[in-house]
Amino acid sequence: MTEVIKDKYFEGERILYGLKDAKLIDVTFGHGESPLKEAKNIEIKDSIFKWKYPLWYDENVKVEKSTFETMSRSGIWYTNHIAIKNSSLQAPKLFRRCDDIVLDQIHFSDAQETMWTCKNIKITNTDINGDYFGKDSENIYLENVNIIGNYAFDGAKNIEVHNCQFVSKDAFWNCENVTIYDSVIDGEYLAWNTKHIKFVNCKIESNQGLNYIDDLVLDNCKLNHTDLAFENVSNIDAQLTAPILSIKNPISGKIIVPAIGKLIMDPNKIDPEKTEIICDEIGEEIDRSDTNQSPKEI
Repeated sequence: MTEVIKDKYFEGERILYGLKDAKLIDVTFGHGESPLKEAKNIEIKDSIFKWKYPLWYDENVKVEKSTFETMSRSGIWYTNHIAIKNSSLQAPKLFRRCDDIVLDQIHFSDAQETMWTCKNIKITNTDINGDYFGKDSENIYLENVNIIGNYAFDGAKNIEVHNCQFVSKDAFWNCENVTIYDSVIDGEYLAWNTKHIKFVNCKIESNQGLNYIDDLVLDNCKLNHTDLAFENVSNIDAQLTAPILSIKNPISGKIIVPAIGKLIMDPNKIDPEKTEIICDEIGEEIDRSDTNQSPKEI
């Protein structure tokens, strides 16, 4: 039988430790750490968490129309099979080493260092604000998600993205197997040191973006106001629909673009013959990439 806990206020450490097969409705958890540690098969609705570590080592949790306040930091760690809907998550460092996470219509007001080393994640219709979101996580699906915060998904694997917006410096660094559809990405140094990344119908603006990559696909994309792109990138397949400011020392592949402001192909760094570039208009072609200053007189 499912226990119903309704219209209650709790304080104290581990106040409902080990709770099983319960529904919590209009419940507030005040001062006191780990109120629902090691809980199983619980549903939480219209409730508030005010203090630290509310959901640790839990299994099978559903949360709806609830709030995790700022001091509920480090709130959801080592928990598996959790779904949260229509809720406000205000605390940093939520979600560590969790498995099977489903989030829909969530507002993360401070997602700093959130969703680290988690797996099997689905996030839809959500706004996320904070640096270092999604570090070292894997098997991630995003749809209609807005992320404002640097270093998103550093070291993550197996990511699929649809209709999202990113304002993020150093996003998708050190990643593997990333596919991004119909999205907008604004932020410098995009996707360095990543393997197997594909963009389809995307708009990208990135100073020195898309460098040091192995296996890069750009299908029907724009790289607006993007300079020094593709440095040390191998296996490029890029079909761009708008001009690019500059391209620097790609290692291999094929690039189709209507116009290039500056093309830098330094034979001391790469073999220019290994990259096919199809372009109607190249403003300037340069065969060296490092220019040393003359010594100044003292």
